[in-house]
Amino acid sequence: MHKRTLGEFQVGSIGMGCMNLDHGYAPAVSEEVGERVLLGALDAGYTLMDTATLYGAGLNEERVGRVLHAHRQKIVLSSKCGMEITRVEGKPVRVVDGRPETLMRQCEDSLRRLNTEVIDLYYLHRWDRKVPIEDSVGAMSRMVEKGHVRCLGLSEVSADTLHRAHAVHPIAALQTEYSLWTRNAEIAVLDACQALGVAFVAFSPVGRGFLCGPELDQAAMDAKDIRRSMPRFAGEHFLHNRELLHAYRQIAQQAACTPAQLALAWLLHKQPHIIPIPGTQSLSHMRENAAADSVVLDHPVMQAVEALINQNTISGERYDAQASSEVDTERF
Repeated sequence: MHKRTLGEFQVGSIGMGCMNLDHGYAPAVSEEVGERVLLGALDAGYTLMDTATLYGAGLNEERVGRVLHAHRQKIVLSSKCGMEITRVEGKPVRVVDGRPETLMRQCEDSLRRLNTEVIDLYYLHRWDRKVPIEDSVGAMSRMVEKGHVRCLGLSEVSADTLHRAHAVHPIAALQTEYSLWTRNAEIAVLDACQALGVAFVAFSPVGRGFLCGPELDQAAMDAKDIRRSMPRFAGEHFLHNRELLHAYRQIAQQAACTPAQLALAWLLHKQPHIIPIPGTQSLSHMRENAAADSVVLDHPVMQAVEALINQNTISGERYDAQASSEVDTERF
């Protein structure tokens, strides 16, 4: 796999999003399946491994730490703080908390769960607007001073917030959703990252499975699948969006790649500082994603796929009202 720059590191051009193994779309995979996917990712050339305190309420970090501890020197390990699952009146609730004392506690917990002495890249998962970004990043800078973290990142923030944070401590990476059907990053953040020398890490690069080829079956989604709350996967929005897939598959066929590879290769061709991090529970899909690194898209294909799927042709918001309130990214 080709390499791209992320802070002080050279990482594979496509990273491994580990969330899916324990959180988000389907029940957690077995120990055996998780180990097979993570170790297979190493064999396929992945070096950037992405997890978070939130995923599986810490279980994903534990899985990553358990499976990859023996291979620690081969990977760039990233995790996130500032958002976690707590229990309120016996029910799990997602909480955004950017207070310095909370972030310091979460970092200590992450180090323990990941079974490591240092986290290579540590993100603020969401900016808590009740806390100035300077205070949250200031606390994270002290993690670097203590040797607990090597470099810092931000997730789902605007260009303005990035600049404010970068003035406190250098930001190595900014992570947000970016794909053919989610283009908010093109408003300002991509350019801001390029100007500051910040890597842009694109999560959900295959549209949460929508751009993988087979039509998703809403009825078959797990009861806890987070896509059930996302407008573009529901009702008339979903029916409209599904109509784009036939032409999309034809473009992938023209480019001699799979639909998922087309989505990933499009990102790699956009800018050299973009690093997509698709996730999967499938060993074959993980290998398919890695192979997108070698897909070459010519200008006509880039133009065709961008014209077909973009913020103007897709119907529905990417998040519901609650999740939208938690992010700071610019919106069309």
